[in-house]
Amino acid sequence: MGAVARIAIEEHWNLPELSEAVRALPAERGDPSLVLDEAGDNLALLEDLADARLRVMDAQGVDLQVLSLAPPGTQPLDPAQAVPLARRANDLAVEAVRRHPRRFRALATLPMPDPAAAVAELERAAGLGMVGAMVYGRSGDVPLDDPRNDDVLAAAASLGMPVFVHPQVPPLAVREASYGGFDELTGLAMATFGWGWHLEAALAALRLVVRGTFERHPDLQLVLGHWGELLPFWLDRADSLARVAGLGRSVSDCIRTNVHLTSSGMLNPALLRHVLEVTTPDRLLFSTDYPFQRPDAEAVATFLTSYTDTAGDAGRDAFTEHNARALFGIEGEIG
Repeated sequence: MGAVARIAIEEHWNLPELSEAVRALPAERGDPSLVLDEAGDNLALLEDLADARLRVMDAQGVDLQVLSLAPPGTQPLDPAQAVPLARRANDLAVEAVRRHPRRFRALATLPMPDPAAAVAELERAAGLGMVGAMVYGRSGDVPLDDPRNDDVLAAAASLGMPVFVHPQVPPLAVREASYGGFDELTGLAMATFGWGWHLEAALAALRLVVRGTFERHPDLQLVLGHWGELLPFWLDRADSLARVAGLGRSVSDCIRTNVHLTSSGMLNPALLRHVLEVTTPDRLLFSTDYPFQRPDAEAVATFLTSYTDTAGDAGRDAFTEHNARALFGIEGEIG
């Protein structure tokens, strides 16, 4: 291992019981993107929190993964299902960290369909040493910015637990209207990894800004994947919303001070150069989006060389290690 570690912060795993519960839901509440978990060897790797995962990490040159449950989390479920499944997921993730403390940390899964229970589980997760939480833009038909969820966001800010807003499949009506008319697989791809996922996550973050979330909770820190889920590329237009909504801060200011962006395996120097136009190097984080993206060691090294050319050695080292340590409170030796 080199002197500077590589911490990857959006690295997924899977809880079979939760996936089974989501598959049993009616179509209007379900999540068809679960089929992507089964492509190739994804499912075997998602369900492994030990040797197979560690071998891939070693081959990539990743010293530490911050584990997060693969989508859709508990968001589509009833509270009676969501609460025990979130608790079980967190217990299993914490056990994986306990077994491999130099290789893993973990983001909490929250039972967002029950906001009060989500606050309690976030507090429990913090006590167990989890370093943040992963949520989605909607729970059922309730958006993340709904006042019912404000106590969850307040607790995250108070506990210093960053909140990763992960993409999720659009609602059924949106899928039919915007992504219909194609064969099933093409429509699903457009609604998920090809386009729709990213619009959903960007919209969730933008709604939080427009709702005034960061004015109420200035210490709240969000993480967006895929270099910001398109949001940083449209800030010139999004900034116009602040005046209309009566905000005291611009959208751009919230992105620069309350949002961190991670690469999600998209190792494209052009994307890096653009986000550095709208935010600062201390806001950028390395991730591979394992196992859905698996850049090999050569691809990672090539990108990091470009990173050095763009942001210098200090910017590269912040991206791979120091920013993640600071944001998630990761201490001690890793790797």
